[in-house]
Amino acid sequence: MDVCLSSVQQPGCLGQEPSSAAGWVVPKEEEGLQKDGVGGPPGGSNRIESTLHSLQKFVPTDYASYTQECYRFAGKKIVIQESIESYGAVVWPGAMALCQYLEEHTDELNFQDAKILEIGAGPGLVSIAASILGAQVTATDLPDVLGNLEYNLLKNTLKCTAHLPEVKELVWGEDLEQNFPKSAFYYDYVLASDVVYHHYFLDKLLATMVYFSQPGTVLLWANKFRFSTDYEFLDKFKQVFDTTLLAEYPESSVKLYKGILKWD
Repeated sequence: MDVCLSSVQQPGCLGQEPSSAAGWVVPKEEEGLQKDGVGGPPGGSNRIESTLHSLQKFVPTDYASYTQECYRFAGKKIVIQESIESYGAVVWPGAMALCQYLEEHTDELNFQDAKILEIGAGPGLVSIAASILGAQVTATDLPDVLGNLEYNLLKNTLKCTAHLPEVKELVWGEDLEQNFPKSAFYYDYVLASDVVYHHYFLDKLLATMVYFSQPGTVLLWANKFRFSTDYEFLDKFKQVFDTTLLAEYPESSVKLYKGILKWD
């Protein structure tokens, strides 16, 4: 991973003007940021513009300042807009560890055209890496971080990925069948990084992981272990998932687990 120097940004998200109808307006000068990519989806510029109009619907949170942080995963430079004013607008160690694992095991995972859901996508680093690797990604989080998440996804995947990622609101444990009916939504992989920390929604998080795990679904969960409650969650996780420790990163105290839901 290459980390670049950050630069402070003012509200308005890197100079873009908010649009009352679509949430974001992408300036023409930014449309060519990813010219080194593999090309956009078939159908040309008209289809891209139509897709952008339908995707750009989340209004950014007006944080006092943003920074741009640079990462390199899956052979691409990824620029993430972050703000320390929100847990959901910062890249945490688990996300970097998961991205590292994904790029090192590309052939084994075979993300090409795979359907992937990320739980707690935050500023979107993992979803971007998965999209670059060829997956059809749905990135989810709480409403207040969706604007920044969507901005980062579009900035880093437009015209350089086979599938533009989708952004959806997901509140753990709430209205899951209504918003993601199992008859219509199936995911080959569920990804999660640093979703376990000192908060009061761990049972709802586990229920959400279980809900999205259908036969054939692989759950990849990377987490920095900080508190005893993290290990308590791991014990509960192992009760409902066949669990394999895939990797450890001692320098960041991150562990990466694979979970397959038990069906017996």
